[in-house]
Amino acid sequence: MRNVKRAVLAVFSLLIMFGVVIFTLENQQPTALIFLGWRSPELPQSFFFIGALLVGMAVGPLMGFIAYQRKASRLKRRLQAQV
Repeated sequence: MRNVKRAVLAVFSLLIMFGVVIFTLENQQPTALIFLGWRSPELPQSFFFIGALLVGMAVGPLMGFIAYQRKASRLKRRLQAQV
């Protein structure tokens, strides 16, 4: 059963990588972003999309970890107050 799970994970990972490569090749139009007067250099659209995805993948778990730490500290305080 473990080998089947590994094979499914490998196939799924390859499909995701294949999709990213196709996405990158299809979005090669140069684009510059402007935010609060700051202008980025002209880079392919896919660079900005994948960059936003990676930032989101980093921030999401970080926010979850912070929420978990807050909840754990509240639970500790409640348990200490009961004793």
